[in-house]
Amino acid sequence: MVVKDFIIKVLDAASMQRWNDKIRPVDLRELDKQAHKMIIAYFLAKFEESRDEFNWLEIIDGGLFEFLQRLVITDLKPQIFDRIKQDRKKYKELNEWVFKRLEPIISPLGVEFCRKFRSYFATTDNTLNKRILSAAHFYATQWEFNIIERANPQGYEIREIKTHLQEKQERYYDLIGIQQLALYEKYRNFIDLCGQLRFQHRWGHITMVPHTSVLGHMLTVAFLSYLFTVEIQGCTKRIVNNYLTGLFHDLPEALTRDIISPVKRSIEGLNELIILYEKEQMEKEVYGSLPPEWHNEMKMFTEDEFLNIVSVNAVTSRIDSDTISQKFNTDAFNPRDGEIVKAADDLAALVEAYISIGNGIKSKDLFDSQKSIKERYRNRNIGGIDFGLIMEWF
Repeated sequence: MVVKDFIIKVLDAASMQRWNDKIRPVDLRELDKQAHKMIIAYFLAKFEESRDEFNWLEIIDGGLFEFLQRLVITDLKPQIFDRIKQDRKKYKELNEWVFKRLEPIISPLGVEFCRKFRSYFATTDNTLNKRILSAAHFYATQWEFNIIERANPQGYEIREIKTHLQEKQERYYDLIGIQQLALYEKYRNFIDLCGQLRFQHRWGHITMVPHTSVLGHMLTVAFLSYLFTVEIQGCTKRIVNNYLTGLFHDLPEALTRDIISPVKRSIEGLNELIILYEKEQMEKEVYGSLPPEWHNEMKMFTEDEFLNIVSVNAVTSRIDSDTISQKFNTDAFNPRDGEIVKAADDLAALVEAYISIGNGIKSKDLFDSQKSIKERYRNRNIGGIDFGLIMEWF
């Protein structure tokens, strides 16, 4: 069962500053870094998914486990953390301490979740899936460092960090995606475009504490969509599709900005015009920066992302989540629960408002948003999940 304390813990990462001993022209937060990392992991994984040892669930699980680990050890400098990882005994002790700190928050997610979490860090095996996550982590760090370096080119440790990152990049050249990023500007443009969502604040018309970015919000929705789908025992394809839809559902906002619902509804036909513009820009800026064979999948994640769909004999049909669970919960039907992703999206918004109010922001807009979301989900059950009850926690 996805619980209140876990959801709040995920949002804690929106307050965690990165590179806080360096001059930063913009805020760099842990939640945004982890979100960017998982988008890069998707890009790298797509080039490797035909290999026998590749596993999407291991990518998603590993991304979540590493995220939770970072929430606890965020104050450790990378150089120190790398030294600890080289000493198996010390690394094991560190991870046991991390687990004890997280246990009250993650134990309600189930015995199997806790077992997988501990098992993930019990070995330092350099599997393909771990290498993809490690390379994505490195690339997201390098992306941030390029911003830091421009602001402070002669600063303390800047030269050493740059040399270290250059040496580290060479370790990942066996991954096709890293090679492609080095060769093709259009692929780097896609990663940059997604990265821009770090700087795009949600609730732009309201003072929020902390500010959440569109990119960080996307990862929160991905995590919640994943955990809800696991809870209803979704098949592998259903879990992966729901997670990736959550991860990319707001990507068009990199092209149109985060336009709040009241503005969209203020003029008749405006919302339809925005959707049309989004599709035009997605064709030009996003699909044009990705291999053609990825386009249909990315469209599923970013267009009509809140619809429930299954594929039967190569024909996509709309259907409710209960029917998916009863008749189409197998990989062959490529199911996706847009309703669950939408509920996760609204839940993330509710928690963002809840945390800001708890931090002293007494805005009428925040109270109204809370009330509106809770009313929308009152007594509402989607796919066997009582979202009305979950919303009432906040």
